[in-house]
Formats: sequence, C-alpha cells, structure tokens
Amino acid sequence: MVAQILLSISILVGIHEFGHLLAAKYFGMRVEQFSIGFPPKLFKFKYGETEYALSAIPLGGFVKISGMIDESLDTEKLKEEPQHFEFRAKPAWQRLIVMLGGIIVNVGAGVLIFILITFLWGDKYVAKDMVNENGGIYAQELAREIGLQTGDQVIKINGQDYYDFMEVFNPANFLTDNPFYTVKRGDKVLDVAIPADFLEHFSDKNVEFVTLRVPAIVGEISKNSLADRIGLQVDDQFIEMEGVPVSYTDEVRTIMAGLVSDSIRFSILRGQEKINFSESLQGDSVIGFGASVSLLKSYEKSIDYSLGESLSLGTSRAFGIVFLQIKAFGKMFSGDLNVRKSLSGPIGIAQAYGTEWDWHRFWRMTGLLSMVLAFMNLLPIPALDGGHVMFLSAEIISGRKPSDKFLEVAQKIGMIILLALMVFIFSNDILKLFNI
Repeated sequence: MVAQILLSISILVGIHEFGHLLAAKYFGMRVEQFSIGFPPKLFKFKYGETEYALSAIPLGGFVKISGMIDESLDTEKLKEEPQHFEFRAKPAWQRLIVMLGGIIVNVGAGVLIFILITFLWGDKYVAKDMVNENGGIYAQELAREIGLQTGDQVIKINGQDYYDFMEVFNPANFLTDNPFYTVKRGDKVLDVAIPADFLEHFSDKNVEFVTLRVPAIVGEISKNSLADRIGLQVDDQFIEMEGVPVSYTDEVRTIMAGLVSDSIRFSILRGQEKINFSESLQGDSVIGFGASVSLLKSYEKSIDYSLGESLSLGTSRAFGIVFLQIKAFGKMFSGDLNVRKSLSGPIGIAQAYGTEWDWHRFWRMTGLLSMVLAFMNLLPIPALDGGHVMFLSAEIISGRKPSDKFLEVAQKIGMIILLALMVFIFSNDILKLFNI
C-alpha cells in the first residue's frame, strides 16, 4: 500500500510541477528550483539556471519561479525592481497560463491513463442478467435498512437499464437527486428509494450491503472441516437443511447461524443420487465449503475496445471523476453528506490500492488521483494554484494588479487554511482507521 501510493504521488506531483516549469520557461521566466518531495534533499543537480532535486518527504513537491510569491514566502527580492525574467514582470495572461500549467498536465495525464487502461485491459464485469437469473441479490444489513430484500432482482438504477452488476455499488449513482433502485420482487416491480445520506453509510467498511446469491454447490473444501470429515465432494449440491429446502449459500449460512444444537441434518444431490447426512458439528460453526469457482466465473464477462472507442470512453471516465467530485462537494455543502465520513486522506487512499501490487488497479488509482489533484488544485484557495488563478483572473478583468503585500498576506492565510485541512484530514483518517 505505502509503496504504491508513494509512487503514484511522486509521478503525479512530478508531472504537475513539471507543467508549471515548462510554461514558465516557455515565457522566459527563471525557474530556480524544481523538487519532487519536500526537504531535506536526497539528491540534486543543477542544469542551466535550475536546481532539480528529489527530497525526503514524498507528500508533494514544488517549483520555485523567480519573482513569484509562493509557499516559500521568500519576499526579499520583491523589494527590488522587477527583472525581465521574473514571474511578476510578465503579462497577467502569461502568469495565468503558468499557474494553470500543472492542472492542465494533470488533466492530460489522467485522461491518457484512462484511455490506455480502457484500450489495454478493456472491461471485465459481472453480468446483471446472470445475477438476476441465478437468484438475484443477498440483502445484508444496509440493504435491508433501505428496503431491499434477499432475492430481489435489481433491474434498473435511477430509471436506467445497465449491464454491469457492479453499478449497484457505483457512488455516482447515489449522488443524483432522489436516487432509487427498480427491483423485481416475485411478480412485482417496485422502486426502492436510496436515502440522501446513503453514501456515508455505504463507505463504512464495517457495514455490508449486498452480495450475489450463489447456488449452494460445493466448489472447494476446507481442510479438517465438517465437509472434509464427512467426505463432501466438488459439485455436491445442497437441497435441504434441517427439513428446510435450500438452494443458495446464504440460506445455508442462515440455518447454520440459527442452530441451537451441536448437530446438523442436511441432504445433497451427487449427480442424480440424493445423500442424507446427520452429523455432529464438533464445535464447528460452518460446514466448510466454498462456492464453485467455475460457476462464479460464468458470471464474469469481458469487453475489448478499439483505440477509437478507448479515446472516447477513457476521456469520459476521466472527466466523470471530476463531475463526481463536484457532486460530492455539493452534497457536503448542502448537508446531505457528513463531511467527516465522506473525506479521506492519504491513509484512506492508500487502503484503496490494496495490499497486493496490481498494475491495473495501480494505474486506475493513479489516473483517478491525477484528476482529483487537478480539481483540488483549481479550488480558489490562496496557496493553491486555484488561488493564483482567481487573483490573476481578477487582474485580467479589472486591469489592476493586486499589491505584493496583499498577495503575501493571502498566501499566508491560504497556507493556514491548507495546514488546518491537512490536520483535519490526517486525524480523520486515523480516527476512521480505528473505527472512532
């Protein structure tokens, strides 16, 4: 987890700051320093007028442009007359492009990553029709709270048909106005409303939502389990437990959880033969078999895309992340989402990478972070690129340049805001890590 997020951040910060550097050099501005990470410096070299460095704290980076009031708050040179190579000496439109350089490069990188992921890996999905034809969903705690039931077939989301069952879990579907599932329950079709605050409960890692209903067919057998002791075999199919007909693994689990004795009676089909068992559990709380892997794989489908299709779909997916962020912020500002439960920092993001290295997931997370970094940097907070963009846009419109003193004070206020946000997000991550 740590290695993956640090590599992602290093790549994204590097190209972000390089975007500023390229734009600044194009307009003849002097770039004094370019660093990935924050000091102390681990490695550095000088090429031309610029010192390039790799620093020890891999949580960001910076590019220092002469004559610019930035996070270093080095204002000594600003007391002198502007030099032709300084940021402050250039036209406002050039300074604006320099400040947008990092954001533009991050957007470009995010779009490119999603295009390549789409082209190289295509899509793997769980067919909705297969799920519905094989028993629908198993409704767990959170699903039951909003009105879903085991056996429901989710046929539409927000009134729209879909093909990938994983859309049932897509946060974008919860951020629309008045979201709902359309389900088939027996012979009835009905809508199940999704509450406005559903996403904050859905993101709680301790709350279960829905899973597939899997036929109770033996796929693998745990060693020294009840299934192993009595000689169950692969492809044995459970048909009855404690006198109750069963078809799915969730029914097996439910009956096991409700047992009051240390014995169990059940029947299976092995080929065409029905075999009855009456066994002592010997302290076991489960029978000890897993679902058929081949059966589960039959739910999975693949789609490959041409380069042209990947260009369109990858771009759409990249910008979809930005629109999702905007919707989420809107929900937080309106009070529909709890800010503390909805925000995640480095710890929460690292957990999303998983504990095993998977290149597909790594690049998908890196592309996502690239788009999020672009969006967050565009927020109109002094000390972020968006703060500079805000002041430069005002200067272009009004024709009046803010004083250096005003920009210095704004930068200090922005840094206080950012530090407060960092403390809040880090502490929030830690509290969520310990379920506080």
